[in-house]
Amino acid sequence: MSCNFITAGRQLGCKDSVSGLKNIFFIKYSDLDEANVSFDSTNTDEIKTWTPATQLSMFKYELKGANSFETEIVSSRENGTTFFKGMLNIQLKKQDVATHKAVKLLSFDRPRIVIQTMTNQFFLMGLAQGSDVVGGTISSGESLDSFNGYTLNFECEEVLPSPFMQCTTEAELKVLFNTVNDGSGDDALIVAS
Repeated sequence: MSCNFITAGRQLGCKDSVSGLKNIFFIKYSDLDEANVSFDSTNTDEIKTWTPATQLSMFKYELKGANSFETEIVSSRENGTTFFKGMLNIQLKKQDVATHKAVKLLSFDRPRIVIQTMTNQFFLMGLAQGSDVVGGTISSGESLDSFNGYTLNFECEEVLPSPFMQCTTEAELKVLFNTVNDGSGDDALIVAS
């Protein structure tokens, strides 16, 4: 059997990129139906639109510091399998009652997570299966300069790597989740606090 193969090479890029995460947006798993996602016709690794049945709420968490998103490629020649494991590690500084409750509820659910990088690339973690909290800590620190807050570790296992989203701003992200595919419906709501 012949497998699909790459169709282009890649040149060494310029040194104009930076690393890091700017924001994440939590979406309740049951608020989106995977059947309503459409990919760019020329690039099936980029979500063009995802039409929810009702106006979608995305819960924005601003990030700063030690936060990371990586995708591990898990492949077995013996079993003939390949899948992709997304791993998101975040720190939420300072403990408070609202965040304490949110951490608890996120741990019970399996949200889809939109990840915004410092270079304004957007990815969707947990496209088909959602993402799970697989670990973390609630820390009060041991000295005045220690970390105080929440550390959460999310994972997802998917057939494909977390896709890019066809947007570079929050405004475009809201339109991407419009309730009508032609843009005449309600844009998603971003809940920041």
